[in-house]
Amino acid sequence: MPRLRTVAALAGAALLTRRALRRRIDRSPLWPLPALPVPTSGRPRARALTLTLGRRAEIAEGVVQLSLYGQDLPAWEPGAHLELTLPSGLVRQYSLCGDPADTSAYTLATRLVEDGRGGSREVHEELREGMRLRVRGPRNRFALKSSHAYVFVAGGIGITPVLPMLRAAEASGADWRILYCGRSRASMPFLDEVEKIAGPERLTVTAEDEAGLPDLRALFADVPQAAAVYCCGPEPLMDAVAEVLPAGCTLHTERFTAAAAVAGDEAFEVELRRSGRTVTVAADESVLAAVRKELPNTAYSCEQGFCGTCQQRVLAGEIDHRDELLVDGEREDSMLICVSRAKGGRLVLDL
Repeated sequence: MPRLRTVAALAGAALLTRRALRRRIDRSPLWPLPALPVPTSGRPRARALTLTLGRRAEIAEGVVQLSLYGQDLPAWEPGAHLELTLPSGLVRQYSLCGDPADTSAYTLATRLVEDGRGGSREVHEELREGMRLRVRGPRNRFALKSSHAYVFVAGGIGITPVLPMLRAAEASGADWRILYCGRSRASMPFLDEVEKIAGPERLTVTAEDEAGLPDLRALFADVPQAAAVYCCGPEPLMDAVAEVLPAGCTLHTERFTAAAAVAGDEAFEVELRRSGRTVTVAADESVLAAVRKELPNTAYSCEQGFCGTCQQRVLAGEIDHRDELLVDGEREDSMLICVSRAKGGRLVLDL
């Protein structure tokens, strides 16, 4: 595969910025997606379901599709995701990419991340047809809002939440178009289906090994005013879309990496009220890591602010939220201790 070219070699402003070129479109660990929060603060959680893996198939290079079967499954809308508990106990989140009208099955797809944390490898190597798997959800933090016009941008496995959106946009009669980009056509899942739904007049496919990087300025050159833009893909792609977004358009994204550490982070104290202990969280340490030194059985999974397993109730102190999961009501008195911190010098947790 050719190496990523520099901005200067790609005709300057017409293509992605240098900052957006740091990673290849398909190389970024796009999945898992954000997940359902654990009700450690007493909130009800979605009912767990046990479903049967009825079909497992490789649908593109490094991508497997899973069909999980049950009866009268909870309804979902485009953009929703499902929390899947793997046999090892790892919890991962994947977008639903099937038909919302089908109440007998949930369809997921995931790419193998070679340097990931093990979830995708377990899906690819350990899951077999006939296995019984526990799921929670669906939950939707990337809902398709009503609009007269849409622009969809999908990078690699980021097509999974977008695919049901295409069907919904087409059914609504709205003006819409899609840019689908990836490392190669062979690595791009659901490409045939996207081509069938969109047709050549609405679809731009950019395979890196054929044409380099996508021309985002061309995509937005004649976009309808106040269009809703939905982007799923690696961070550089979403950053690049934000930079060229026309005035009046609204950008909807879902970020798949945790907030980076901030220069100037300081140490602070965390009181564990029920345990009667106080721990110091170092400037370069997570609350989770500090708490587990005292309470090693504290639950966690993703360590990136996505899955909600480490959500804890906050009794006192101001929270520096750095997750992409909690809704406003939850942020008032709870936090994900794997990524979020204190704004002041002290927090009190119900632990």
